[in-house]
Amino acid sequence: MAEVHIIGQVSGASGFPHASIFCKWTLQLGGGWRVVEGVTEGQTQADQSETGEKVTWCHPIDLHLSTRGIQGWPQLLLQVYRQDDLGRVDLCGYGVTHVPSKPGHHSLTCHTWRPVGTFAEEVRRAFLGGGPQLLSTEFIHSSSERYRLHTVAAGKVHLELGIILRDFQKYGVMY
Repeated sequence: MAEVHIIGQVSGASGFPHASIFCKWTLQLGGGWRVVEGVTEGQTQADQSETGEKVTWCHPIDLHLSTRGIQGWPQLLLQVYRQDDLGRVDLCGYGVTHVPSKPGHHSLTCHTWRPVGTFAEEVRRAFLGGGPQLLSTEFIHSSSERYRLHTVAAGKVHLELGIILRDFQKYGVMY
């Protein structure tokens, strides 16, 4: 089987509100893919920027995957949250980015979005926290249902990924 190695990090974020920010990530795979080794989800530590608007996480990603074809190429689903001084956790944004299909080092920027509520929900969110969240993460990467959501742009998540492809030509898998 053809193999893909993903080695890198969720390096940080920018453009989010000034609070303790952390990110949950999940690897989304198609049906012909198998995880050989590595963890397919994780959460960064919370970081609060003192000097500017960028936070730094440097959370490692190290995955070894095998596949029979390129259909269902891996994606990273990202969920960014903020934690206030009282320990309450609120959604800041959702995002999805495809893992690059070209070998080498890649610096990626994933733009995120969040659902918009009613006027009352947005006022409550601004002063008390909370706000609309998705009940299922399927809407993050599925465009068939996401078009019905009312959303607003959030910040950006920065990733550094190294991609190694092995035996794609040997098994007739073209990319």
